[in-house]
Amino acid sequence: MKKYILSALAIAMTLASCNNASPKMDEQPASAGNAGGLKVAFVEVDSIMTQYDFAKDYSVTLQKKSNNARNTLTQKGNQLQAAVNNFQQKLGNNGFQSREQAASVQAAIERQQRDLQELQVRLENELAIETDKFNRALRDSLNNFLKAYNADKHYDFILTKQGDNILYADKKYDITLDVINGLNKRYKPTAKKAGEDDVKEPEAEKK
Repeated sequence: MKKYILSALAIAMTLASCNNASPKMDEQPASAGNAGGLKVAFVEVDSIMTQYDFAKDYSVTLQKKSNNARNTLTQKGNQLQAAVNNFQQKLGNNGFQSREQAASVQAAIERQQRDLQELQVRLENELAIETDKFNRALRDSLNNFLKAYNADKHYDFILTKQGDNILYADKKYDITLDVINGLNKRYKPTAKKAGEDDVKEPEAEKK
């Protein structure tokens, strides 16, 4: 189940700038670069994932869902193994009254195994869907924020920097802190009742 969490935390997006009219942001502009007449900036994706409150909240929710799914599968798996062990022990000790009774128990175990396999597929699909929902919400959140942010910054390109996908970038072109502060300012999570795991998507993404 962890692979879906890791895919969420490893998300990389190309963020295109936009000069459409939008409300101005309060953040101070980062130092702008000019290369060949182009005004360029970049955002550290890893920092977004670890410092953007929406990403942190959703990551906790995904991890909780992953842990719950794993615990459920472990419990069901232990029950199946116990049934198999009991069947084998009774079979070895001639504990069944008839061959038909042994066959009936064996068929029940096989059904239990199929049910467990189907449960595993269902839980994995649910987690994959939830992770995809997070990825799309995060991408929309960043894109919508950057449209507003860039209204008075006028960058031609805003690039994502993750790992070594950009071999070198001068820190003066780094607007990550501006973006994180702006995203967190917009994000207002819903007050959760006891036991609730829902994470509210940033208000900026509501149509």
